[in-house]
Amino acid sequence: MLMQIQIENKQTKIKIERRKIRSTVLKLLKIMDCANMELSISFVDDNAIKQLNADYLQRDNTTNVLSFSLHEGEYGNINPDILGDIVISAETAQRDAAIGDLSLSEEIDFLIIHGLLHLLGFNHENTTKAQTTKMQIKEKELFGILNCDKSNMD
Repeated sequence: MLMQIQIENKQTKIKIERRKIRSTVLKLLKIMDCANMELSISFVDDNAIKQLNADYLQRDNTTNVLSFSLHEGEYGNINPDILGDIVISAETAQRDAAIGDLSLSEEIDFLIIHGLLHLLGFNHENTTKAQTTKMQIKEKELFGILNCDKSNMD
């Protein structure tokens, strides 16, 4: 089966490198043993992510990434090949990158990892310290693998 990775850029302020992002996502899906899964990633501005955050999580603020799993809830088993949607605020990612001393590309990689882990059932909110730690360790591990691969390409 051919996997589908939908990448949409719904904002105009920040350049998004779709080809590089697709390559990163393919690599992450292979590492996480879900290479045949489908997902979508949307890049939006702060206003759009703030609205989604309010509509779906009842939180009145912008955030860097939101994940919408299609494996949860009453109909979560209808199509097991579709993971869900990741929505990233490009503006927040750019600010967070500067604060964290990362490139925008590295920050986007991290947000994709974070969103993907949520789609795969990892959690850090309203859960145990052990679950939070498990997610953080996996994030660091995947981020390290991606950045190790990049440094080998230089």
